[in-house]
This record gives sequence, structure tokens and C-alpha cells, in this order.
Amino acid sequence: MTRIALIHALSHSVAPINDAFSRDWPEAQRMNLLDDSLSADLARSGKGLDDAMHERFQRLAQYAVDTGAQGILFTCSAFGPCIEAVARWHAGIPVLKPNEAMIDEAAQGQGRLGLVATFAPTLASMPPEFPAGTELETALADGALDALNAGDTQRHDALIAAQAALLRERGCTRIALAQFSMARARTACEAASGLPVLTTVDSAVRALRRRARPG
Repeated sequence: MTRIALIHALSHSVAPINDAFSRDWPEAQRMNLLDDSLSADLARSGKGLDDAMHERFQRLAQYAVDTGAQGILFTCSAFGPCIEAVARWHAGIPVLKPNEAMIDEAAQGQGRLGLVATFAPTLASMPPEFPAGTELETALADGALDALNAGDTQRHDALIAAQAALLRERGCTRIALAQFSMARARTACEAASGLPVLTTVDSAVRALRRRARPG
């Protein structure tokens, strides 16, 4: 059985990715590690992804490997360079950024891609990860993450869907939801925009299933 470590910086990411595994790869054995101080510390420190943040990610990954993980998926999209460093350190197993698989799938499409996030640092860290030449329009669903934190999932989804509709008006031909916590808004985005919607959750499970070796 393949053991996959899911490492979270937001509690809202836990359910979407576990739901996707239950649906698309139920045979995988999952372990969930949550440090919900990561995103808060990044947002308030003003230091960016400094050495201390890199060290935290290395420690989380090493713990996962020590428990027998044969693949690691990080589920918060604002920490790309930290995750890339982990992937170099643990080159013997697949280590995926949350958006990595979705970006690969999005790059195969045609036309302008609309990227929606609810966490502002994601819109700084994620666009450079797309291949050169990708036509990208970004949008922040301001207030959506606060709504989710308050338990108002309907407002969360509506704010994201409104940005999807605006991106369609800006010429986008498809929409990508940048964070795992946003996957629940896919249906609302499809209805509001009339466009196909990619989620990091579904793409990540497909990629890990292809790449991870069973124990």
C-alpha cells in the first residue's frame, strides 16, 4: 500500500484533498500533518520565505519520510520555493507543490487562463511557476478566506465565483482555482463563468497516483 503524506498550512485544505483521495485513489494510505501557523506567520512576518521558513518545511518533510511516506503533497500554494527545496532534498520520492500538477494540466490548454486565489501571497508566488508564454490573468477573491474562516461557505463560494465571471469578461477561456481550500467553489465558478474550471486537488491526486511507488 502506498503511504502519502499530506502537509497542510491551512485547516481548510484538509477536507478537500482527503475527499479527492477517497473518491479517486481510496487505496492510498494517507497521513495528514497540519501546521496552521505557517500561513499566519508568513502573512505577518514581512520576512517572506526566509531560512527559518525553509527549515520548518524541511523538518515537516523529514518527519513524514521517517514515518514511511512514499510521496509528499504540500497543500498550501504560497510556499513554492520551500517545497522545491524539499523536493531536491528528498529526490527519491515524489514531492509535489499543491499547484504543480494543475499547472502541468493547464499548460496543455489553449487561450488565456484565469487564476483565482483567496490568499494574496499566492498571487505573488504562483504565477512564475507557469511555463513561459502562458497567458495569465489573476484575481483575488478578497474576503473569501475570511468568510470561510467564519464558516460562511456560501459567501466564500460566491466571492470566488464572482471573480471567475470577471475573468471571463477579461478574455479568459478557462479558470484555475489556486488553493486546495477553494475546490469546493468549482461548481459555483462553472455556473458563474460558463468556463471549464481546474482545481489543484483533482490534478494533484492524479499526478501522485502516477508517480508514487507502492511499498
